[in-house]
Parts: sequence; C-alpha cells; structure tokens
Amino acid sequence: MTKIENFRKLNQSNDILHIGNVWNVKSALIFEKQNYKALGTSSFAIANSLGFKDGEELSFETLLTIVKQIISKVNIPLSVDIEAGYSRDTNQIIENIISLYEIGVVGINIEDSIVINGDRVILDKNDFATILKNIKRVLEEKGIDIFINARTDYFIMGLDNPLEETIKRVKLYEQNGVDGIFVPCMVDIGDIKEVVKYTTLPVNIMTMPNLPSFDSLEQAGIKRISQGAFIYNSLMESFENKLETINNDNSFKSLF
Repeated sequence: MTKIENFRKLNQSNDILHIGNVWNVKSALIFEKQNYKALGTSSFAIANSLGFKDGEELSFETLLTIVKQIISKVNIPLSVDIEAGYSRDTNQIIENIISLYEIGVVGINIEDSIVINGDRVILDKNDFATILKNIKRVLEEKGIDIFINARTDYFIMGLDNPLEETIKRVKLYEQNGVDGIFVPCMVDIGDIKEVVKYTTLPVNIMTMPNLPSFDSLEQAGIKRISQGAFIYNSLMESFENKLETINNDNSFKSLF
C-alpha cells in the first residue's frame, strides 16, 4: 500500500485519525515515535517558530524547505497546511501543490479565508469552489493523487450563522471534488452531527477546550482530529516558564 492509499484509508476508518501537527523534524520524529499514524504541518507553529505571523507571511519556498526536511526523516504520511494556497492565482496554487506532491506529501489543507493587511477575510463560497474545481481538474489531468482537505472558517472566525453557512460551503465544496472537510473550532455535538449529516466526505475537526470525548465524536461520525498549534503553544509556554524560574531562582537546579 502506498502512503497516499494508506492516508485515504486512515481518513475513512471507524477509528478517529489523530493527526500529529508538526513544525520541524524533531517534532515529527516524536509523534512518529509515539505511534501516530499520520502527520500534518501547523502553519501557525512553523511561522511562529521562525518569527513570522500566520497568514502566509512565511514564504512558500521556506515552507517547502521545511517540509522536505520532515519528509526525509519520517516514514508515516504527511499532509501540509497550505493556508489559502500561498497565492491568489489559481495556477500558482496548483504549482505549489504539485511541488509538495513531488517531494512526497500525501495531502493538503486549503482554507476559504485569506489574511489581508493583518485581518482575516472569508472568501466568497462560489469563488473558492471554483478554485477547488480547477485544482482538482488539473491534478486529475496530470495523474496526481493527493488528498485535498477543504477548510471552512465560519466557526474559527466567529462569523454569523456559522452552522448554516458551514453546511452550505461543505455541500458546495464536496460537489467540486475535494476529499475531506475541515471545520476548526466547531465543538457543539449537535453542530458536529449536522455537518456530518450533510456530507459523504470525512469530516475533520480541531482540538479545542470544550471538544466532546473521542467516543462521542466517533459516534457523531467524525473521522479526523487535528491538534492545530496547541501542543506547540504549550511547549513554548513551558519553555518561557522554565526560563523565568531559572532567572528567579538564580540557579539551574530546576532543570534537573
């Protein structure tokens, strides 16, 4: 079984696929050591670790370099968060996806919002659906098999009528050929069941403080959970706290 075949199977399993979200080689190796079955990059964690803000402030070339490093060291499937594609030109987005495919990436997350002058803006659903349709068409023409996970951002952005608008987008994106749906920050079990009901695609959600239990999510039909940048943020907070303790104690004893 190839990595992409394995990844597709994992996204349809009765057991929830827990994606380990990584930002460098070491984090990827730790997740692999802990028997995670698949990895995904965290755009926030990668950008933040290099001193950039999330929202495509990091260059695609830098992202590609980091992904190459990770791919060269791990054996499990890796999906990459490409935000909104690192371009507003669909042809360039497709070229970016092909570049990732050529180094062994099995999937991408692509989202229906963009950051303009520091503010996140939701894209028109029909415009984004057209982008997805063109991506799928060109990849199929070139014989490129890569898992396209379409992220829709009504919940994470706190916009009005998030459930109603998310369902509209989920149905539209499915019609335009994507392989999975990602709805970050959706936590209400009723909302989750409604979204799952309106699509035949595997639904991916993100770790949140009020997220229901794994058993409840499995029963609701969720297929995949991403960690986002939460593990990275927790580690950075621990790091900062450790340094503060060293400074306050005027000693390195807390390290040992």
